[in-house]
Amino acid sequence: MTFSGRISCGKEEHVKELKIGARIDNLDQVIAFVDENLEAADCSMKAQMQIDVAVEEIFVNIAQYAYTPKEGEAVIQLDTETVPGAAIITFIDSGIPFNPLAVEEPDVTLSAKDRKVGGLGIFMVRRSMDDVQYEYADNKNILTIKKNI
Repeated sequence: MTFSGRISCGKEEHVKELKIGARIDNLDQVIAFVDENLEAADCSMKAQMQIDVAVEEIFVNIAQYAYTPKEGEAVIQLDTETVPGAAIITFIDSGIPFNPLAVEEPDVTLSAKDRKVGGLGIFMVRRSMDDVQYEYADNKNILTIKKNI
């Protein structure tokens, strides 16, 4: 499979890394990168589908909001070896500082028309992943998700 982004090993040899323009039209390449590595790690289909939804939500948010109105780069790191039986995916961007975990969770008991707009995507990510962490370091947003596979 050919990616228009650069693929290289991260700091650790087993960490796969994709550097790609933070544009929605690159989403298919991001998903393909993640799926290829999850399949190589014998990830269950259920976990892979949950990870794909989370990856889509996070990458699309980076593409739409991190660099507005300009364009920037996103780095996606995937590690399936450090924690046996788990996939750890880290998203890094140099865009506007934003901690999605600080956003108030939506009241899902309300009907869609009575709820405030926004926040449902990160809510779904938090519910479907086994761990979600955010930090802002070196002028970068760093969001890490972990899923037992």
